[in-house]
This record gives sequence, structure tokens and C-alpha cells, in this order.
Amino acid sequence: MSKWIIILLALLAGIAASAQTEVSGRVYNSKKKPLAGVNISIKDSYDGATSDSSGRFSFTTTEKGNVVLQADQPGYKLYQQSFTLRDQPLTLDIVMKELIDEMNAVVITAGSFEASDRKRATVLNPIDIVTTASGNGDVTGALKTLPGAQQVGESEGLFVRGGTATETKTFIDGSLVNNFFYSSLPNVATRGRFSPFIFKGTVFSTGGYSALYGQALSSALILESIDLPDQSSANLGISVIGLSGGYQHLDKKKRYSFGGSYSYTDLRLAFSLIKQRQDYENVPIFHNLDLNFRIKTSKTGMIKYYGLFGTNSLKFYTPSIDTIGYLDGFSLKNRNMYHNLSYRESIGRWKLFTGLSYTNNHDQIESALYSDEKNIVLISPLEFKNYKLDNQGNYFNGKLVMERKFAGLNAVRFGGELNHLDDQSDYTSYNGEKFSREVKEDISALFTETDLYITNDIAAKLGGRFEHSKLLNKTNFAPRASLAYKINNESQAAFAYGQFYQNPEAQYFPTFNSLTFTKATHYILQYQRVNRLVTFRTEFFYKKYEDLIKTGLQQYRPVATGNAGFGDAKGIEVFWRDKKTIKSVDYWVSYSYLDTKRDYLNFPSAIQPSFAARHTASFVVKRFVTKWKTQFNAAYNYASGRPYYFIAPAGSGDFKFTDRGTTRDYHNVSVSFNYLPSIGKKDAKAFAVYVLSVSNVFGFNQVYNYQYSYNGARKEAIVPPSKIFVFVGAFISFGIDRSQDVINSNL
Repeated sequence: MSKWIIILLALLAGIAASAQTEVSGRVYNSKKKPLAGVNISIKDSYDGATSDSSGRFSFTTTEKGNVVLQADQPGYKLYQQSFTLRDQPLTLDIVMKELIDEMNAVVITAGSFEASDRKRATVLNPIDIVTTASGNGDVTGALKTLPGAQQVGESEGLFVRGGTATETKTFIDGSLVNNFFYSSLPNVATRGRFSPFIFKGTVFSTGGYSALYGQALSSALILESIDLPDQSSANLGISVIGLSGGYQHLDKKKRYSFGGSYSYTDLRLAFSLIKQRQDYENVPIFHNLDLNFRIKTSKTGMIKYYGLFGTNSLKFYTPSIDTIGYLDGFSLKNRNMYHNLSYRESIGRWKLFTGLSYTNNHDQIESALYSDEKNIVLISPLEFKNYKLDNQGNYFNGKLVMERKFAGLNAVRFGGELNHLDDQSDYTSYNGEKFSREVKEDISALFTETDLYITNDIAAKLGGRFEHSKLLNKTNFAPRASLAYKINNESQAAFAYGQFYQNPEAQYFPTFNSLTFTKATHYILQYQRVNRLVTFRTEFFYKKYEDLIKTGLQQYRPVATGNAGFGDAKGIEVFWRDKKTIKSVDYWVSYSYLDTKRDYLNFPSAIQPSFAARHTASFVVKRFVTKWKTQFNAAYNYASGRPYYFIAPAGSGDFKFTDRGTTRDYHNVSVSFNYLPSIGKKDAKAFAVYVLSVSNVFGFNQVYNYQYSYNGARKEAIVPPSKIFVFVGAFISFGIDRSQDVINSNL
């Protein structure tokens, strides 16, 4: 009996063996590299295998007829293919496509430094900004330690890659911001109006930025305000320059929040202790009030409002360079109001963003020549120094963007924008004669852009922007393109190209001469290596300027004669940030080389502009000592000497150089100390940060530029208002430990 059972089992085994089909092959990725550990199986069966280190696999199956073979591997799209199985072996090659997602995909960053919750390559966040010793708590002050930005101290604004400050525009929640800085003062740089802590994300684009933004030849500073706060809180600030306080309320269910803050700044005490170059009759006094609310309309929707209201006034005298023994007097009264309302929502597969912003800025300026007794005098031919200027600007920006993602991270977005400007100036001369100027402009724009993720390693951003100027009665089209390639998990290379247009400034209108858009074309090549602790980044760039404004003289006033100006800028930039090498130390180093020339305004030829240094560098270091509950910050800023010129009329509308030279190199060492005594106290109800900062510790003789008398006979250096400035303050939070944020980047 057992003999027949053995024979029967042998026959059944032979039949089963003859019914099996062998399936074998290799698995590759899209680059034809073998993939190990891939699970290959017949769908709805238990037959399958796993690929080895060379990508090979082999298994047998008893399935017959039409089947579905599938291959599964994390990070790759599920592979499925139909086959007909017969008695013959099946050999095949499987090519798996990478699954494109935010964790693995390349990030397009050519031309921009990102700092937000959504980007892996964070460079500067709000805490970085306020703890950068040379930044003085100002957004743009800290950004000057990054490559591309110039160390210009005699005028406000960001001067980027050979561009003027007016060629850099600032956007908050997608909307253009006018008067981001306090009103201009003669030979004194003013700071930004906005606190770094109202922003959760910062993109400092030194070129090649998105088609969603326009009217900026050189650079875009794109700021994103915070959403709901973590919890309700209050704060109080006391310093040598003023007082501040604020409150934020968060709904218990975290559906909405509202709040506001007020700050009073009075520089009398500081200026009495630290001698200023200017002799102040009215020391600067600032009042600022900001209000906000945020409403969560759904899981994906939110309405945000931010409003800023401010006033400031001052009056000072400086020795007149035109007439020895006399004084040049300048006074300013400013009122500024800014509103920003934005709404975002997901509608099905679409994302909607819309934003509105409005700015009203009113400057009342008086300038005059004074005697030693500070009485106004008229001296020929210097009567032009005595005038009054009343300037009021109203600016409106509206924007709509629609976005839809498809096939992973691929996306398309499009929208429109409207910018309205109404700028009116009333000028009163020394003899009471009045002149008025009003400029009204409407700039409408349509834009589109797409993100194309070909693989996890290759991505492109393609877009374009149409703009129409009602004032110029002209239309332009600006193409934009970026391409990024991921070398490995930490490294990538990118290229960006774009054309950028900008309207001539309002000061050149009205004019009898026909004007058009100014234009710049950017080419950027970037390499970066980024991980959680180390960032290395280098960029090569070339920028070509066309149709820049040229000016002449008309009744001693510069007027625009046309768009015959041109120029270029090229260079290399390097940035290195390291939180790894030295324990508890965060430092970064930046260097920029800039070769630029332009022929614009009254320049007799193409020359290096006086705001551009060939070499700039910064070294910033921070360390938090837990035992002492103190953060130590230091920064060194360097810039090679900048050119200066005196350009005089040469007759027949031409101009000539009568003097030129180069300033001394710029050096600045600043330090700051933050003491946080509340750290480690579990039951603390209030949290304090004590701050001491000193700028230009070693008292370097800094020369920004030179100014000339009206006839060029005399010149004198433009220097900082004081060699050294010291800030001492205490900032207290109630309800939330904001002090901990100060050291997060070092722990």
C-alpha cells in the first residue's frame, strides 16, 4: 500500500511541476540603476519574490492566463503590468518611476534664500534676524549679512547685485508694500517699519524670482505673516529709546485670534548720551500702533488682516558745505497708514488666494539755510536750499491667484494683479512760488506659472507675466524659467532665467519726453548643499540692464530725457552656515564679488555706481551658554571702497566728471548679549529677555560716500550719525515663554 502512495505522490508532484511557470528578471530605476528590496508579486496571489542587491528576482507560480504583475517599493510609484502566463518561462525588466513628494523632491531655489516652515533650506528666521548683532533688530539689516546685498549706510533700502534700492520691492502676503521704510533723511539710512516677529516666512530673492511678482528689476523681498498664535499672550518692552506693549488673544477652540501693540520711541536719552553728527532741535519721536485679526474659515481657509499706523517727526541742523559758518536745516513730519487683508481657501482641487493692500503716506518736509543763531537766511545763489515740500501718496494693490496641483507635486497657477498709484506733491520755493505735481498710474498684470517635476531629481518652473501701464500706455511680457537638478539627498544645482520690467519712478513725471519700462535680464547658476546643521551655497550671476532712465537739467532740476541708459552686473556669491562643527555655536560666512557698470541718470559714460562695492563679506557668530542663560552674538561686516564722483554740466546738455575717487574700505564689528533668566523656571508666569547691543565696537572711521558743494569746490565725507551706538532694553512676555525662542536655533 505504501508503495502505491509513494508512486501517486511522485506523479502529483510531476504534474504540479509541469504546471508551474518561472518568472524572473531585474528591477531598475529610471536611471537604469538596479533596485534592491523591491517586492514583486502576482496580484491577488501568494506568488512572488524580493529583488537582490543587483536587482534580480525569480519565483514560480501556478497561475495561468491573464495576470497582473506588480512591483512595490517605498519612494516609487506602484508598478503594474498585465501578462498572459502559459507553460513557458517569463523574463522581463521592470523600470520603476520615483514617487515625487515633498520629502524627496528637488526644491527650486535659484536666486533666493528661503526661510519658512515649508522649506527645508531655512536660512534666516525671525529669531535669526533679531539676534544678528549688526542687524539692529531690522529685517533688512540682517539680510545685509547675506550674499548679494550691499553695506549702504547713507540711504535706506536693499541694494542688490548692482541695483538701486528702488529696484528691490517688498511683498507681504503676496501684496506689494509701498513705503516699507521710514521716510528718507539726508545721508541717513532709515530702518523698516515692520517687526520681524509678525512674519513666519521670508524669501529674499536676489534675482530670478517668480512670475507672480513684478515691478522689481533686481530683487524681491517676499514676507509671509504668521497665522494663529500658539496661545494668548501679552508683552512689554522697556529700553533706552522707548516703551512698547501688546496683547494677542487666541480663541479656546483656535478658530480665530485678534490683537495689537503700541510702541513709543523717543531718542532724546540715547542722543544725549551718544553724540550725533546732526544737531537736533527736535529729536526723532515715533508712535506706532498695529492691529491684527485672523479667522480660520475652514480646515484649509483663513482670513488675515494686519494694519499699521504711525507718526514721526524730527528737525536737525548740519554744517553747510556750501557756505562756511552756516547751517543746513531739515525737518520732517510723517504720517503713514498700511492695511493688508488676505484670504486663502481650497476649493475642490483648486487653491484660491486673494489679497488687498492699501498705503497712505504723508510727508511734510522743510529745508532751509540758517545762520549760527538758527535764523533762516537767503544767500545767492543758494536760495534753492529754502523750500517746503508736501508729498502725499495713496497706493492700492489687489491680487488674485488660483493654483491646482496634479500628478504629485506638479502644479499650475495663474492670476491677475492691479497696482494703483496716486502721488501728489506741492512744492513751495523760497519766494513763496508754488508748484504742484500729481502722478496717477494704473498697472494691470496677468501671470501664469507651472511647476513640473519630471522626477524627484529634476524639476522646472516655467512662467510669464504681462503688464500694462496706463501712464506709459505700453505693455510688456516677461518670461521666467528655472531648472533644478538634485545631485543627492543634500545637494542640488539650479539655473534661473528671467526678464523683469519696472516703471520709471514717480519723480520723473510729468514729462514731455516719451518714457518706457526699464528692463533687466537675469541669468543665475546655483549650487547648494543643505542639511539640518550645515548650509553651503554658491551662485554665479549675470544681469543685463536696458532702457534705464537718463536725466538732464531743466531750471536746475533733473528731468527724465528718455530711456537711453544701459548697464550690466556679474559676479559670484558664497554662503556657508554651520551649526555642527563647534558645539553650541551657530555661525555663517558670506562673500560677494560684484563687477558692475551702468550708464544712467546724468552719468557721462558707463561707470561703477557709487552704491556698489566690488567685494563685500560678513561673518556672524552666535552662542548660547546654558549655564549663564545668556546668548552671545557678534558680527563683522566688510566692504571694499566704493567709487564717488562729482558730475557737472558740460554744456549742450552733456555732463562731465570734475572729481572722482574711492572711499576707504568699510569695517564694522557689532556685538549683542541676550540674558534670559526665566529659562528653567517651571512655574514662571512672566518671561524676560534683557538685551545689550553695541554697534561698531572698535569705532572704525566709516566713510559711506562723499558729498559736494553745489559748485563742486568742496567735498566732505558722508559718515554714520555716530561712531558707536548702544542699545539697552528689557522685553517681558506674559502667558507664553517667548524667551525660549531666542535659543532654539542653538539647542
